[in-house]
Parts: sequence; structure tokens; C-alpha cells
Amino acid sequence: MKIGIDKIGFYAPHLYVDMNKLAVSRNVEPEKYTIGIGQEKMALAPITQDSVTMAANAALKILDEEDKKAIDFVIFGTESGIDNSKSAGVYVHDLLGLNPYARSIEVKQACYGATAGIQMAKGHIALNPKSKVLVLGSDIARYGLNTSGEATQGAGAVAMLISADPKIMTLEENSAFLTEDIMDFWRPIHADKAFVDGKFSNEQYIAFFNKVWNQYKAKSGLELSDFEAICYHLPYTKMGFKALKTVLDEGTDEDRERLLANYKISTQYNRNVGNIYTGSLYLSLLSLLELNENLQAGSRIGLFSYGSGAVGEFFSGKLEENYREHLHVVEHEQLFSSRIEITVAEYEEIFQETLPVDSSTMELDLEKDPATICLAGITDNKRQYVNKVFGKVPVMK
Repeated sequence: MKIGIDKIGFYAPHLYVDMNKLAVSRNVEPEKYTIGIGQEKMALAPITQDSVTMAANAALKILDEEDKKAIDFVIFGTESGIDNSKSAGVYVHDLLGLNPYARSIEVKQACYGATAGIQMAKGHIALNPKSKVLVLGSDIARYGLNTSGEATQGAGAVAMLISADPKIMTLEENSAFLTEDIMDFWRPIHADKAFVDGKFSNEQYIAFFNKVWNQYKAKSGLELSDFEAICYHLPYTKMGFKALKTVLDEGTDEDRERLLANYKISTQYNRNVGNIYTGSLYLSLLSLLELNENLQAGSRIGLFSYGSGAVGEFFSGKLEENYREHLHVVEHEQLFSSRIEITVAEYEEIFQETLPVDSSTMELDLEKDPATICLAGITDNKRQYVNKVFGKVPVMK
């Protein structure tokens, strides 16, 4: 039985900062951001968007009523959870109006969470072939104003429908994975911003890639020449390039040319959104599928997932016939074209807007947020969400 990605979509907030202008305001050469780390724009989540709303908005555009009835498992990968007890998946399940007879959970392992969700989904569908699983990767990357990690922030979500007989990509059986207890990136319970040892994290990312790549080759018997492209988790777009370079000598000149060209295409969405943690790898995949119109059915795509702390995995998928017919290219073009650039001063002001941490009530102005699903406020320590299509408006106390 073939199991894989039947549908895929993404959402990014409607606000962004130009990285050239951010660099100038930080007294940094713009090329350090645009070339050195490979970022052009940074998506910024207003206070009316969080990991729940972004995931729900990403899924909203790809699911039809048949999907909503068939989904019996929601797996939400995030490191930007809003509750230490209740899963973000439960909120999304309600906001989308899914089949009530379903499991809904949240998975955490840094940027690896959505990949864990996909592997769990494969096992569930193998036992329940008629089921469909909604896998979500949604995060807001926050390091703080004027910090070393500021240029690698971002916000967004990717939603994937995993099913039998998928329309876009069949996930292959072979997979290689690795866990090591390291402190390259972490965020303690008390902190609202991450801590990172940047140099060490870069080194571990590459080391993990090489270890799981070699394990994958031993398991599968495949080589570099068997791949049309390799997509990477992208905390910033230059990171995957550093890893890819370490294996290019294994292929021919033709292999190197093909993989480098497709890598560049796979980074275009990420360059204009920024780091979205659990969704970054799958935004890279989406960029490749939607922007390269020459990929053929049967092409094998490699996928490298890395979550600091750390867990890494390399796996692969093969494109299905007519897969492009099931992508949402026009909707994603419209999402990008409708975004609004804000000044650095506006970015700094929005970045510092936060929800109350006591029992205060806060009602938010939704008029400035064009998204269908928004955070409307907080009351009695409960977040109040709105799906404008459902007309579900909470009563603020």
C-alpha cells in the first residue's frame, strides 16, 4: 500500500520586514543577511496570530468536506505551544470543524516535530487504510530584538494531509534517524525566547546530516545519483547548502548541477518567510514542487529533518502522476503578493506586543488581520479563537 502526502498547503502572516532594511537599522552590511544567511524577507506574526491560528489557516485552504469527515487523527508538531497541558491539535480540530471521532495531539522535539507526526501518520494509516491524518507544523521563531539570532526569525505553518494512495508524493519505506543529547538550541519553560549556541548548532546539523545520510544509503542501497533533489530543514537558507556541499563529491557533474539547481529553487519560499521551525523542511519541499515545473512523476526527493537537542532523520518520497494538479500554486502566489511590508520601527513595536500572563481579559482588534482564523483575545486565562467563516465569535467577559 502506498502512503504519503495527499495535499499540502502553507500559511504565513500578512506582515513582513525587508531584511536589507533590518540590516541597515542594525548597522550590519545587508549582504550579511541576504547572502551570508540567505534571507530576503521575514514574516512577522501580529498578536492576532499564534501557532494555532497559523496551522488552522494553512489547513483551511486544502481540506474539503470529505477530508474533514475522513480525518481521524490530528498531529500538531510545534515548539511554540500555547498550553502545557491541552494540545494545539484540539483547538485546530474545532476551528476546522473536523470529524469529532478523532485523536488530536501535540508533538514536541524542536524542529523535528512535524516529521515525527508524518512517521506516526504512516503507521496509523497502515493499520487503518481508509483514514486520513492531518499533520501540522506551525511555529513563531523568536530570538529577540538586536540579538544574534534576530535575522533568523520568522512565522508560518505548513499543513499536510497524509493518506493511502496519495495524489502528490508517496513516502518510501527506508528511513534513517539519530538521537543525541546535546545543547545546541533550547528554550526553558520560563523563557519566551530561545537560547542557541549558533556555531555548535551549525556543526551538529551537518554532522547529523552526514550520519543519517550514510545510514540511509546502507539501508536503501541508493546513492546521490538516485535523487532528483534533496530538501532540508532551513533555519536559514544557507544552512542546507552547507550540508549539501559535503556530499556533492559522491555524484557526477550532472548530479551536482541538478541538485544545486533544485536546492536553490527549494529555498525560495523560505527566503521570503524566514524560520518556521517544524514547518521549515516542508516549506522547502513545497517551494520545490510549486516553483519547478519540470519535475517529473517518479522523481525521488530526499528530505532531511533536524530538530536541535537533537534528533535528525533522512527519508525520501517519489512524486505521483499529475501531482501538480493537486498543488495550490495560485493561492500561495496570492498569499505572497498580498503581504504588507512594515518598517523596522513597526516591527519592533509589534514584536513586543504580548498577551497578559495573569488573569486579565484582553480583546484584540481583528479588523487589521485579513486571515480567516484569528486569535480574538483572552479571558479567564483562555484564548478565544474566531473562524470568520463559521461566524464563531466568543463572548468576552
